[in-house]
Formats: sequence, C-alpha cells, structure tokens
Amino acid sequence: MSIVRYLSLSGLLPAIETQQQALQQAVADYLQQYQLLLQQAQATATAPAIQWQYQVPELGEGGACSLFGQLAEQPYDLTAILGGQTATNQQLLQQMTMISAFYQSQSKSDWFGIYQRRVNPQGETVLVKLSYFGAPSRAEFPLTAEFAAISNNSTVGLTGKARIINDVPAYLQQGGEYYTCDPKVLAEACIPLYDEAGHVVGIIDSEAFQKQLFVTDELALLIATAIVVPTLWTELAATASTDKATDSHSLVTQ
Repeated sequence: MSIVRYLSLSGLLPAIETQQQALQQAVADYLQQYQLLLQQAQATATAPAIQWQYQVPELGEGGACSLFGQLAEQPYDLTAILGGQTATNQQLLQQMTMISAFYQSQSKSDWFGIYQRRVNPQGETVLVKLSYFGAPSRAEFPLTAEFAAISNNSTVGLTGKARIINDVPAYLQQGGEYYTCDPKVLAEACIPLYDEAGHVVGIIDSEAFQKQLFVTDELALLIATAIVVPTLWTELAATASTDKATDSHSLVTQ
C-alpha cells in the first residue's frame, strides 16, 4: 500500500502540504530501513526466538484490565487461534518478533503490540496479539461496538481510523473513554493495518510513559510499521497457498 493511501484511509494525512511531504519522506526512510532488515534476515537465515505463549493480566469485571500487576494463572496460548504450530505460523511469529524488535530499537515507546484480526475458537471475531514488548497485557480485544466504547484498540479495529492520544490525563478529563491497563501510560497511538483492498486486518498499538511522544519521527516509524506488517502477512499467505497447491499436485501425480 502506498504511503499516501495509508495516510488517507487512516485519517493521518496532514492538512498542510509541507507537513504531508515531511511525513511521507520520514515514513519512506523507515520503510527503506525495514526492507534492509528483512533482506538481511533472509540472506543470513536468522530467525528470532518466538513465543507461542505469553503471560496476561487477570481481567476485572466486564473484561476490564483493572487488576494491574496481577497475572492470570494460565498464560495465553496462540496455538488454537492460529490453527496450530505450523511452519507458516512459526514464520509469522518470527517475522512479527523481528518487526517488534526493530521498532523497539528505534522508538522511545514503553509498550508496543501487533494485533491481527482473527476468529477465536469460540467463534468471536477479535484482535489477537501476535508479538509485543513491555508489560503483560490483554491477548484478545473483541471487535464489538460494546467493547469499542471502552477500548481504542477495538474502536480502531472496527472503524479503520487511527487514534492518537498524546495526553491521556487531558483526554480523560475531557470525558474520553480509555481502557486503562497500565496507569503509567501518558500517551498512546493505535493505528490500523490494511490489506491492499483497504480492509482492516489488524492494528498496532504503542504506549509511552511520557506525553506528546507520537508526533513527527515517532509517528512516521509507527506508520511505516503499519504498512510493512500486512504486506508480510499477504506474502506469507501467498507462499503458504502456493506450497499447499504444490503438495496437492504432487499427491495427485504420484
């Protein structure tokens, strides 16, 4: 997806032309860095360690992440919602882990997560966290209007429009609804992930313990990440489909 199309779809296109040009150039620079990262990983066949399971907090009444610092007894396991610990899913998690690590190396953010739109084993459409850094946090966000009333993640997943809150206390004072998982968070940027048709296929979420972080260079990094991630998903799905077709043809001709 082009940078301009992403900015237009997400509502992040600046109104002033000089700001548009500056943001586009900054995003393009980060996209180039991501391309180099992925090329190097492919050339050296490096694969980061991945997590099929991760810790999650106890959820309070109504599913709110209100019990800060109190972890659930059982970790969340990605195996079921991804459809098994297959080679394709392993590659998916490796790529997302690599993206998270690069983002962390470039950003002053204190928390970051990549979420994909999936249907869980209960038949509910949710955003599921594939990779992250920072404190343990909720694994799934329901894509329902009810949950969107208290969650930026669900709102962005449903509307396809970015939400940037650079001053959480001021936002709350003004009556804004906010899903508080870590009381230290003072700024949050939640932006959508699109496929080539412009459909929302996930989100990325970044949080900071300082106000006014998600502007200029930090915003450009986030946008570049949002363009790269679904491109990798599409390529991986295409490769998996080709491999499956090849296997089927092999079985028929044997």
